[in-house]
Amino acid sequence: MFKTTPKLTKIFLGIAFGLFISSSVTAQEISTDESVIAAGEATFKTNCTTCHRIWEVRIGPALNGVTERRSVEWLNSWIKNSQALIATGDEDAVALYEEYNQTLMQAFPFNDDEVMELLAYINAETAKGPPVAEVVVDPSQPGGGDAVSSSYLIAVIIILVVVLALAVVALIIAAKTLVKHLKDVKGLDEAEQEIVSQEFNVGAFLKSNNFVGLVIFVFTIIVLKTLIDGAFTIGVQQGYQPTQPIAFSHEIHAGQYEIDCQYCHTGVNKSKSANIPSPNICMNCHTQVKTESEEIAKIYAAIDYDPETKTYGTDTKPIEWVRIHNLPDLAYFNHSQHVNVGGLECETCHGPVKEMEVVYQYSTLTMGWCINCHRETDVNTKGNEYYDKLVKLHSEQSKKPMKVEDIGGLECAKCHY
Repeated sequence: MFKTTPKLTKIFLGIAFGLFISSSVTAQEISTDESVIAAGEATFKTNCTTCHRIWEVRIGPALNGVTERRSVEWLNSWIKNSQALIATGDEDAVALYEEYNQTLMQAFPFNDDEVMELLAYINAETAKGPPVAEVVVDPSQPGGGDAVSSSYLIAVIIILVVVLALAVVALIIAAKTLVKHLKDVKGLDEAEQEIVSQEFNVGAFLKSNNFVGLVIFVFTIIVLKTLIDGAFTIGVQQGYQPTQPIAFSHEIHAGQYEIDCQYCHTGVNKSKSANIPSPNICMNCHTQVKTESEEIAKIYAAIDYDPETKTYGTDTKPIEWVRIHNLPDLAYFNHSQHVNVGGLECETCHGPVKEMEVVYQYSTLTMGWCINCHRETDVNTKGNEYYDKLVKLHSEQSKKPMKVEDIGGLECAKCHY
C-alpha cells in the first residue's frame, strides 16, 4: 500500500489547492475598461503598495509587463496564495521565492474579478511607460515660472513703506512752509493769527479726555476679544501632538513609501473606528526590512520576536499608543459612512499626513467645523438608486446641487443620540 509522509501530504494539498484556484480562471483578455482599471487601482493601492511598485523594485519585484511574463492562470494562483503554489514545486514560483530571499507574500482573499481588475490596472500603468522624473523649477531664476518668491514680496513691501514715509515727510515740509507763508501774510484777524500760530502739544494730547477714552475703549475690546476666543477654544485640541511610545513616521511610510492609509487602518471602510494598526501589520514588512533601529526593536520587543531566528515568544505586551483625535462621548462619528459612502479622502479631516513626521490634530473637529462641511459638501448620488427620489424632490425645489444638509445632515440626532 502507498504510504504518505507529512511532506508529501503538504505537497499534494498544495497541488490540489493550486489546481482548484487555477481552474476557476480560464485564459481571458484583460479588460481596458476605465471603471475596471479604477477598481484595480483601488485594490492595488490598498493591498499591494507596501511591497510592490509598477516600475520599481521594492520588497517584491516591479510589476510592469507581468502579464507578458506570466499567464493569467499562474498570476491568479500566485496572488491568491503564493505559498500553496510554491508548495506544488512550480519552477517559476520557487525561483521567485528564492530570488527575493525566501520572502513569502501574504495570501489575499480576492475573487477572480478582483484579480482581473488588478491585472487591468497593472497593464494600464505598463502601457503608460515609466514615470518621467519631475523637473523642479526654481522661480527665483530667469524663466523659472510665474511663482512670486517671498523675497520679492518683502522687497515690494519695503519699497512701499519707504514711499509712504517720503510722502509723510513731504506733507510735513509742505505744512510748515504753508504756515510760515501764512505768518508773513498781513491783514489776518486775531482768530486767524491764533490758528496759524498754534503748535501741537503732545503732552496735552496724551492727557486729554478723548485720548484716554480711546485707550480705555481699545483695551476693553482687546480683553473681551481675548476672553471670547479663549471660551471658544475650550475642549479644542487642534495642534495636539503627543509623544508616542514608538516614533512612527508617517512622512516615511505614507509619504516616501506611499503606503495607503487603509493598509494599516483597516477599519476605515467598514467600521465606526479606523482602528490603530496591530503589530502584525508592521511585521508584514519588518520581518524582511531589518533596518537597525531602536524603534523597530521596540516592535520586536512588544511581540517578543527574535529577528535572528525569526521566532516568536510568549512574553508579549501591548504598545501603549496615545490617541490624538478625540471626540466627546456625546458626539457620534462613523468613519465608514464618510470614507466608504461619502468618498472623503483622509486628508480632508486629518490634513497632510504624508508630510507629518509626527502626526498632530490638523482640524479643529468642532461642531461648527462639521456643520460647515455638511453645508458645503455635495452628495454623490451617481449610480446609487437610494438617492433617486431624493434627487427628484430636491430638483423640484432647487437648481443647486444637493448638499449633505439637504438629506438631514444638520439634524441633531445624526450626531447626538
